[in-house]
Amino acid sequence: MGPTDPSDYIRERVRAQRPRYAWRPGLPIDRFRRALDTAVGGTRDRRPPKLETTVESSENADGFRRERIAFTTRTGMRACGWLLVPDRPTGAAVVALPGHGIGADAVAGKAIEPYHAEFGVQCVRQGWVVCVLEQVSFGRRRDAKAMASGTGNSSCVRDSMAALMLGETITGWRVRDARRAIDLLSERSDVDPSRIGTIGISGGGLTSLFTAALDERVAACGVSGYFNTWAGSVLAVDHCVDNFVPGLLDLCEMPDLAALVAPRPLFVESGDRDPIFPLATFRTALAQATRIYDAGGRPAHLGHEVFAGDHFFHGKQMLPFLSRALSPGGAA
Repeated sequence: MGPTDPSDYIRERVRAQRPRYAWRPGLPIDRFRRALDTAVGGTRDRRPPKLETTVESSENADGFRRERIAFTTRTGMRACGWLLVPDRPTGAAVVALPGHGIGADAVAGKAIEPYHAEFGVQCVRQGWVVCVLEQVSFGRRRDAKAMASGTGNSSCVRDSMAALMLGETITGWRVRDARRAIDLLSERSDVDPSRIGTIGISGGGLTSLFTAALDERVAACGVSGYFNTWAGSVLAVDHCVDNFVPGLLDLCEMPDLAALVAPRPLFVESGDRDPIFPLATFRTALAQATRIYDAGGRPAHLGHEVFAGDHFFHGKQMLPFLSRALSPGGAA
């Protein structure tokens, strides 16, 4: 290894970090949450514009209705996605967040992409109202060049770099959208605003975790194929630029975010052969999250599963866990 290779330097710098909000008893949670929100560029307007929700199409499916929707998330920006409404809603709801790939269509059952496993449809079959949010830079929210280049290509690089030049981040943009999706669900007569969760795979797992950390309205959070350490995943394996937030390692390591979710229910899952979120550092992160939930006296509010396979949504234990958490009184 040549002396100009930066790899050793980076590893030593990362190893030497002493994050300001690394979890410890007595950690100032509110200060940590404000610092994280500032780091990602801010996730809520003081006076957000009206949602102005529009329904572009509606169809009946087996046991639920699927609506193509769009709504305003900030001045000059509208989000889109699918609203899945069960024939017999239970009052619970989730914001479902896709990762890289086809986008929301694959979560809502309008396209086939095995790693997404149509998990939005799995959710609506739990009796939940589901907002399948198209994340900015994915699916139908890509720029024109990415749209012309192929179905699975994102516009993450260009969009993330623009956000950084504006002093913001794509993480902040996506969390802001997810928070507005919570606003949308909260206004529905068939949803109990105290029983809204988030769930996501990969880059959607990132948004699910950060949204739950920054928005205390999230009653329960599911993270598939993302929960890990940053040192062991996004800094050790080639990852999309949308994973990076300036100064984040000065604040915390990824499992410390569990302190901002606790004592609310959190479920994390990972494949034992996931090539981009390795099992060894998933276990490291899980151990830290376990310490956090144990210290808060709610060990049962942290669930986890390691399943056989690589990088895909599994959900076999996650969905029953979230179903219990989102039932009336389930997070008590």
